[in-house]
Amino acid sequence: MLNMPKLIDPFGRRISYLRVSVTDRCDFRCVYCMSEQMTFLPKPDLLSFEELDRLCSAFIRRGVDKLRLTGGEPLVRKGIITLIRSLGRHLADGALKDLTLTTNGSQLARFADDLFAAGLRRINVSLDSLDAAKFQSITRWGKLEQVLCGIAAAKSAGLAIKINMVALKGVNEHEIADMLSWCGREGHDLTLIETMPLGMIEGDRADQYLPLSLVRQRLQEQFTLVESAYETGGPARYVQVRETGNKLGFITPLTHNFCESCNRVRLTCTGTLYMCLGQEDAADLRAPLRASANDQLLDTAIDNAMLRKPRGHDFIIAREAAPAVQRHMSVTGG
Repeated sequence: MLNMPKLIDPFGRRISYLRVSVTDRCDFRCVYCMSEQMTFLPKPDLLSFEELDRLCSAFIRRGVDKLRLTGGEPLVRKGIITLIRSLGRHLADGALKDLTLTTNGSQLARFADDLFAAGLRRINVSLDSLDAAKFQSITRWGKLEQVLCGIAAAKSAGLAIKINMVALKGVNEHEIADMLSWCGREGHDLTLIETMPLGMIEGDRADQYLPLSLVRQRLQEQFTLVESAYETGGPARYVQVRETGNKLGFITPLTHNFCESCNRVRLTCTGTLYMCLGQEDAADLRAPLRASANDQLLDTAIDNAMLRKPRGHDFIIAREAAPAVQRHMSVTGG
């Protein structure tokens, strides 16, 4: 079992990064992510923690060495620390290089110490504004003070923090420089993200879309951005900010397609594997998982899924255009 072949897609890309949605539920309703009135999966449809652990371990056995837990909001799933603690054994034995979590920060004050004790050393926190009123308008249900307290608790617990900020035209575009300065003062790296056409929302995403090429031009008027070879295994391209000493990442699914180096697949909380964020094709891993106590059927299903991984996504944002895929980001996983 230790010498099983690595996962390679039809284009020669090694798959070393698995993003796992542990729940589609969230305690925010961000305007670019989901509708305010969402219908979530019935709780019995979710895989158990034991099943999620087994699925993750199957991928780790095949060479996945970076694992990110996402949602929805992963920390709203009851007992999540149990899963993280169990997956941490792969860090201890060296099979896993990186175990991380993406969160909206709402529950961090409660869980920061437990996350560190379970084996996490770094997290991503979604934070789109430092203005309390604007933050609430973006998240609909979020409270900025609660998130900032959570970030402070995570920092105190010893977790390295990267801030994720979705750049929204006419909403927070003039706050980006301030966010970069704040991250520098707090010791956090910042990654900017273009809005993506996933799932039906109220409004038109063409009104939200802000190309990061334009954002970078604006930032260069205030900051010295030095090209960097730094990479985390994800889609972001990084620069070093000379004035702060911190890193700034750009995730640009629209202005600069990053598919040529894609090393990722996404697993949902129901055991569905999406080989590409921007395509509907998916593989059912729950059936083979539950069909046998050993992993032979599961391994075969994973191999067959890898054969169907596409070259890239087809993201397009145009006025009144339907989303590239109907599922929301919270279903796919982060």
